Amino acid sequence: MSGETLQVYFLGTAGALPTPKRNPPCIMIRRGSDTLLFDCGEGCQQQMMRARTGFTIDAVFVTHWHADHFLGIFGLVQTMAFMGRDTPLAIYGPEGVHKYVEYVRNMGRYTLRFPVDAVRLDDGDTVDFDGYSVHAFSTDHCIESLGYVLREDPRPGRFNRDRAIELGVAPGPLFGNLQRGETVRVARDGAAAEVHPEDVLGDPRPGRKVVYTGDTRPVTHRIRNLAAGADLLIHDATFDDLAADRAAEVCHSTAGEAGAAAESLKARMLALVHVSSRYTSTGNHIQDAGNNYSGEIKVPDDLTMLEIGYRS
Repeated sequence: MSGETLQVYFLGTAGALPTPKRNPPCIMIRRGSDTLLFDCGEGCQQQMMRARTGFTIDAVFVTHWHADHFLGIFGLVQTMAFMGRDTPLAIYGPEGVHKYVEYVRNMGRYTLRFPVDAVRLDDGDTVDFDGYSVHAFSTDHCIESLGYVLREDPRPGRFNRDRAIELGVAPGPLFGNLQRGETVRVARDGAAAEVHPEDVLGDPRPGRKVVYTGDTRPVTHRIRNLAAGADLLIHDATFDDLAADRAAEVCHSTAGEAGAAAESLKARMLALVHVSSRYTSTGNHIQDAGNNYSGEIKVPDDLTMLEIGYRS
């Protein structure tokens, strides 16, 4: 259904090393009643408590098997066990996810009363949820790695109330039926008649889209069709542009490269993450990204929450 909330919590925005102000990578997205984690670095549970999000996680998507992106899952699963969870937890990731989940199941000497399921994803794979889907795409990080696009299903077109009344639909529950795509029966001129959704709805409107690259060199050419028009692009910006050679050497992006990606993809907003511990200020990151991107730029602090609204 249209109208669901879409909230992005930046629980960890650091690079490979945490800092006093930034935890290792962890992005939480709440879409309606669902809560998904994208990467889960160490300390994620304390960040969840600070953000008051709770621990009700429906699925975890891991971008790659560098420890700063997954160490928090061990403790999170143990906490879920202590709290009596009994519903399955799916952990999605690239090749190696089955071995990793085996470690999660066996490393702690505690009893898991819920299944932890491993699901391998490859470039182009899609995981469907109610009203939205998560799409995996390959990235360029010197090891096998993925990024993810959370994309909502198209929304119904705008409802023409006056037209519905003209066709004999009385204001009330039947309006909702039509907006959900259902045909309704009415009495018109003393005879039964049908009113179809297309009679009173405009063209479908696109849902919202959030893109998370994980750690990577720019891969705009690879994801243009999938990620174009993102409402929020969360992009690796480990380095500022002065360290471009180092970024290329270790398969990360600079802030300027992230800005160029956002401009090319026509993203509505750009969030720069995975900031290296060498930086005590992100002023250069914002300037470098702004040299290439005309939209809104953020370098979120840990615990920042962004509410993603509809464009129309």
